[in-house]
Amino acid sequence: MSLGPLMIGIAGESLSDEECRWLRHPAVCGVILFTRNFVSRKQLCSLTESIRAVRTPELLVAVDQEGGRVQRFAEPFTVLPAMRDVGLLSASDAEKATVAAEKIGWLMAVELRACGVDMSFAPVVDLDRGMASVIGDRAFHADAETVAALTLSFMRGMRRAGMAATAKHFPSHAGALIDSHNALAVDRRDYSQLYDDLIPYRRLISGGLNAVMVSHVVFPELDERPASLSNWWISEQLRSELRFSGAIVYDDLGMGGVSSAGPMPARMHAALQAGCDMALICNDLSEIPAVIESLDEYSNPAAQLRLMRLRGEHKHDWNSVRRSMQWRDARQCALDITAPPALELEG
Repeated sequence: MSLGPLMIGIAGESLSDEECRWLRHPAVCGVILFTRNFVSRKQLCSLTESIRAVRTPELLVAVDQEGGRVQRFAEPFTVLPAMRDVGLLSASDAEKATVAAEKIGWLMAVELRACGVDMSFAPVVDLDRGMASVIGDRAFHADAETVAALTLSFMRGMRRAGMAATAKHFPSHAGALIDSHNALAVDRRDYSQLYDDLIPYRRLISGGLNAVMVSHVVFPELDERPASLSNWWISEQLRSELRFSGAIVYDDLGMGGVSSAGPMPARMHAALQAGCDMALICNDLSEIPAVIESLDEYSNPAAQLRLMRLRGEHKHDWNSVRRSMQWRDARQCALDITAPPALELEG
C-alpha cells in the first residue's frame, strides 16, 4: 500500500477504532499530532508505535515543534527558544548564531526521532517584517541572507538527527496583516517586491530541501488564488523557476484563508490540481471521511515517492541521547537563548 495525499489529526492520546479505519485507507499518508495528543513521553512513544503498526509501509508521523510559542510537546522535551531570539545573536556574532541554529535544529529533531516522530514542519523562513502577527517571533530575522544562513544551519542540524526539513510558508506570509488561519490573507506586493522573501527558498533548495509548505495567502498582483491553490506559484515558480523537486505540503484544509474554495473535498482536489503532494486536516476531524471517500480514485506515483522521502531516519534511544555531550551542549545552548538576560542593578 502506498502513501496517499492526506495527513490527518486525531482526537486524543490514543487511536480510536474509527481513526484506525481512516489510517488504513490508501488515501492517507500519516498523522499530525498536537498538544491534545501529548501527555507524557511514554504515552507519545506508545501512540507513534500504534500509528506505525496500522499498516505497511508505515505512515508518517508529524508535528509542529518549531520552538517558542509553537511547540506542541512540553517537558521532558527541551523548551526551545523562539527563532527570533536565535536571529538576534547574529547582530553581535553571526558565526555564533549559525552554530546555535544548527544545534537547536538537531536538538528539536533528535528528541522527536527518539519518540518515533518522523518530521516537524520547520523551519519558518518568512522574513520578520513586523507585519504578520501570526509569524512574529517565529521568524529568524528581517534580513533575507541572514534568514537563509540560519535556516540552512537549522536544516543541517535536523538532517544530522535523521529528519527532513519543511520550509514554510511559501512564498511568504510576512506581508499579510490577516492571519490566514482565520480569514482571507492578502499581500499586495508585486513580484519584484517579493524577491528577498524567496532568497531563503533558493538557498535551501540548493542545499537539498525535502519539503515546502505553501501559504494560504493571496498575491493579487500575480494570481487571484491563494498561493496554496495557485498553479502559477506551485508549478511555474516553485517547481520550474526554483527547481524544487521535493514534497509540496498544503497547510490545513480547514483554515479560513481557503474557505472560498468550497467544501473540504473540493479544497482537497483543488490543492492536488494546483500541484500539492499532501494536504492536512488538523482539527475538522468530522470532515475526514468525506475527503477520504473523494480520493478513492486518486493516484500519483511521483507524489508518493516524494512523501516516502520524508520518513525519518536514524533510530535514537532517548536515554542514550540525553547522556551524550552533544545533547547536553545543544540543550544548554537552547536554554541560554531562552533565558531572559540578567538584570544589572546599580550601585
